[in-house]
Amino acid sequence: MSDTIEKQITVPDFVGFKVAGQKITMLTAYDYTSARLVDSAGVEGVLVGDSLGMVVQGRENTLPVSLGEMIYHAEIVGRAVRHALTVVDMPFPSFHLGRRRAVANAARLLKRTRCQAVKLEGGVEQADVIEALTSAGIPVMAHCGLRPQSIHQLGGYRVQRDEARLTADAQASQQAGAFAIVLECIPAQTARQITADLRIPTIGIGAGAGCDGQILVFHDLLGLTLGRLPRHVRPFADLKTSVVEAVTRYRDEVRSGAFPGPEQSFE
Repeated sequence: MSDTIEKQITVPDFVGFKVAGQKITMLTAYDYTSARLVDSAGVEGVLVGDSLGMVVQGRENTLPVSLGEMIYHAEIVGRAVRHALTVVDMPFPSFHLGRRRAVANAARLLKRTRCQAVKLEGGVEQADVIEALTSAGIPVMAHCGLRPQSIHQLGGYRVQRDEARLTADAQASQQAGAFAIVLECIPAQTARQITADLRIPTIGIGAGAGCDGQILVFHDLLGLTLGRLPRHVRPFADLKTSVVEAVTRYRDEVRSGAFPGPEQSFE
């Protein structure tokens, strides 16, 4: 892993990737080590996602994650990232409490961390909040389609197929000042059309190849997911097997006396 500090990607740089026709890669990160590794690979964006509630804390969904927990993880990740644009999720219900409270909560996230932008779920219904945040100088990445914080209202983790609603949400987010938008679990053709119609980049997850970029959860990418893997995920490694095998070897060698050996001992 190189320690060379590259120019950090800014929000205008991120938007410029779409203009230049360059595909954008994003990954989640929740701690210092994973953030350093992801950043050193040269991705354009790192998201401190409230998905940490599930993959780090073992919760059923993202709803219990607090603002304080997001600040904690974002501060750690922000300390590690030197190149990518770093975005942090606004947890439920931190942006549903009125414009002033939303600005105050987003400001806490940016003041306490080295993150450069916030992400929030919603389109038409949250356009006034997006506008308030951007008016306060806080860059916003929107998130439409499947919205995990609205999982009870949506009736589960389902593909969202209301094309008119999806288009309206995306357009409202752009009009309110969002610099990019995540499209989650929507038909590929709908995502392709939304991407063509918007000036801002779209980042897909379960939205096909027609988006301007893609994002995956760090643990899903590396094959560390416990339980069922979502259909839209492709593991690029099988670290779960590797980890279990390594720990098993360690256990066996400790029990047999093979570890520690002379090389790991001092005279």
